[in-house]
Amino acid sequence: MPSPDAAAGSPLIVAVDIGGTFTDITLQDIATGEAWTAKTPSTPRDPSEAFITGMHLALATARRDAQDIGRVLHGTTVATNLILEGRTAPTALLTNAGFRHVLEIGRADLPRRDNLWAWVKPRRPVPPALVFEAAGRIGADGTELAPLDEAAVREAARAALAAGVAALAVCFLHAFANPAHERRALAILAEEAPGLALSASVDVLPVVREYERSMATVLNAAVMPAVSTYIARLESRLAEAGIAAPLLLMKSNGGVAGAGSIRRAPAQTALSGPAAGVVGARAVAAAAGVANLITVDIGGTSADICLIAGGEIGLTQTGRVGPWPLSLPMVDMVTIGAGGGSLARVGADGALTVGPRSAGAEPGPACYGRGGTQATVTDAHVVLGQLPLSLLGGRMALDAALAEAAVRGVAEPLGLDLAQAARGILAIADNNMVGAIRVVSVERGHDPRDFTLVPFGGAGPLHGCAIAELLGITRVLVPPSPGVLCAQGLLAADLKAEFTRSVAQPLESADLARLEQAFDDLEQDAAAWFDRETVPPADRRVERVALMRYEEQGHELAIPWRVADPAALGEAFATAHRGLYGFDLPGVAIEVVTLRVEASGLLPAPAPTEPRGGTAADAVIGRQRILLRDAAVDAPVYERARLGTGASFAGPAIVTQLDATTLVGVGWTARMDASGALMLERG
Repeated sequence: MPSPDAAAGSPLIVAVDIGGTFTDITLQDIATGEAWTAKTPSTPRDPSEAFITGMHLALATARRDAQDIGRVLHGTTVATNLILEGRTAPTALLTNAGFRHVLEIGRADLPRRDNLWAWVKPRRPVPPALVFEAAGRIGADGTELAPLDEAAVREAARAALAAGVAALAVCFLHAFANPAHERRALAILAEEAPGLALSASVDVLPVVREYERSMATVLNAAVMPAVSTYIARLESRLAEAGIAAPLLLMKSNGGVAGAGSIRRAPAQTALSGPAAGVVGARAVAAAAGVANLITVDIGGTSADICLIAGGEIGLTQTGRVGPWPLSLPMVDMVTIGAGGGSLARVGADGALTVGPRSAGAEPGPACYGRGGTQATVTDAHVVLGQLPLSLLGGRMALDAALAEAAVRGVAEPLGLDLAQAARGILAIADNNMVGAIRVVSVERGHDPRDFTLVPFGGAGPLHGCAIAELLGITRVLVPPSPGVLCAQGLLAADLKAEFTRSVAQPLESADLARLEQAFDDLEQDAAAWFDRETVPPADRRVERVALMRYEEQGHELAIPWRVADPAALGEAFATAHRGLYGFDLPGVAIEVVTLRVEASGLLPAPAPTEPRGGTAADAVIGRQRILLRDAAVDAPVYERARLGTGASFAGPAIVTQLDATTLVGVGWTARMDASGALMLERG
C-alpha cells in the first residue's frame, strides 16, 4: 500500500459509508477543507455499485476528476450483514482432540433480554459434523505437553474439502501462549487444501477464553471469501475509474487499515460504519468545545448509541454481532432495530410495535413509492408534516398520500386518527432509543443530563429534540452534515490496530520483567504492522494497556500501563472499578489477564473550513404545516447552507439540507456555531 503521506500531495480524499438504505459519500479538499457530499440508494446485490455511483455524484458536484483523488476511505457492513443474515461461507473448525463441542457448549449465561424458559440456543455457524480434531496440546505456560498429530491435520483438510466447505478456522488450546501448533497446522492445511480460506486464532484473537476465541476465528474465516471478493471488485472498479489511490477500510475499533490487512482479518470490520460515525461525532463535538456527548446514529434500519466521556471513545472486547460474541476490540456501543425504515404493526393482542424489522432500501418506506405498503417511522414523519416532500437536493420526491395510506393501516385497528397513530409510532421509536441510551449511561454510572446529545444519520436530527426531552437533556448538537457523518468520520480516523497477549498473573506478585518483555514483543508486532502499512516513523503512536480484574471476576477493565508499579496500577484499577460499578473491593487480589498494545498511524488531516455569513431571515425558504399535539402550525423552513455563524431562531421549525432534515421542537432555540454545528438548546 502506498504511504498515507502520499495523500498529502493530492488534493482530494473520498470517504464512502454504505448503509442499509443509503450510501453516503463525502469528498474533501485536503488543502482548503472544502467538502462536498452525496447520497444515493444502496445496492444490496452489489454494494460496490452504489460506492462508484455516489463517488461520481460527489465529483460532479465538486466539478473535479477522479484522478484528483489521493485517498479512498470506506466503511462497510459487508461482514456484518453476512453474519446477521446467516449468509457466511460454509466453514469448518480444527481444534484439539476432545474439544469438538466447544461452539455447541458456549457459555451458560443467557442474552440480556431473554429468559431461561423462552430462550432457544441459536444454531452455531459451524455444526459439530464440521468440527475436526487433532491430538496435541500446548500448556497454559506455553510448553508443549503433547506433539501435534500432523496426520490428523491432513485428514481434516481432506475431510473439509470432501464436505464442500470454503473456509477453515484453526483454534488450539493456549495458542496465545505458544502459536507453534497453529502455525504448523496452517502450513499443512495450505499444502493439502490450497483453495480454502484459512484463519488461525493467533492471527485473530490471541487471548484467553476458548469459546470466544473459537467463535471469533470461525466468524473471521466464514466471511473471508465474500469480503475478499468484495474488496477485489471494489479495487477493480476504482482502477477502471482511473483512481490509483490507496483503499483504507474502517475497523470496529474506530481506526482504518489497508485492504491487505482487512483481507486477513475481515471480522475487524464488523462495526465498521457505526464506528466511523462515532469518530466523526467526536471530531465535530470537539470543534464545538464539547467533550461529553451521547451519540445517536439513526439510519434506515438501526440506531447505534455510544457515550463519550472526556473526549475518549471507549473500546470493549465483549461486543456481539447478532447472537454471537465477537471479542475483538470495538467501539463500545449499543445497537437496536430502530430507524427511519422501521416497520410499525398492530399485533394480534392489539399492541402497536415499531421495529426491529425494517423496509430497508428495497422497497423502503411507503412514501418512497417503490412498492412499500407498511407504515414506517419515515411515513409517520411525513403524515405529521415534519419531513419535506423533496429530499436529496430534489432528486427524491416523497408521496404523502402513500404515507397516509400506510399509517391508516395502523390507525384504523387502534381506533385512532392519522395524526394520533403517527405520534404513537414516533413515541415508541423514541422510547426504544431512550432505553438503549440508558444502557450506556445510567447503567454505567453516568447521568445523561450531564451530556450533549449528538443525533446524526439520515433520521437522527428528526428525533434529537424528542429524545433529549425524554432524558432531561437540554442541549443537542446537530453536525454540519449529519446524514453523511459516518462517511465524514472516516476523514477523521487514523490507521489503528491492537496487539494482545494473555498472561494471567496476580498483580501483587507479577513477574514485571516478563510483562515488560511481553509488551516489548507486542510493540515489535506493532512495528511490523506499521511497516506493512508504510507509516512514517514520525506518525507512529503506541499505547500500553493492561486488562485487569479482581480475582474470580468474569470480565476485565482496561487500565493504561504507565509504569510497571503494582501499587499505582492497583489504585488505577480500583478507581476505574469504582467509576463503573460504584464500589471497589479492598483486600481482594487483582489479576493482570491480558496485555494490549494500541498502535495508531496518524494520517494527514484536511484544513478546517471557514465560518460563513448569513442571518436566519436570509435562510427561510418557505413554510410547512406541522401537526403538533395541540394544534397545526405553519412552521418556517430554513435552508441550512444559508445559515451563517451566530444565526439563531426558535422552534418549531424545520432545517433542510442535502443529507438530512432537522426538526427544531417547541421550546427549543437553534444557533449556528462557528464550527458549523447547529446547537439546539431548551429553556
